[in-house]
Amino acid sequence: MDYETFRHFSSSWGLVYLVSVFVLVALFVFRPGSKKQYDDAGQIPLKRD
Repeated sequence: MDYETFRHFSSSWGLVYLVSVFVLVALFVFRPGSKKQYDDAGQIPLKRD
């Protein structure tokens, strides 16, 4: 695989890959039922021992 082929592949399919990973992570974080888990994790720095 030469440089031009790799550059073309990464500029086209690399963008599709990164956008799909972003969408999957966003769907995972904002899934129904996860609010309590993330609220608990967000309160960890504010808890006193």
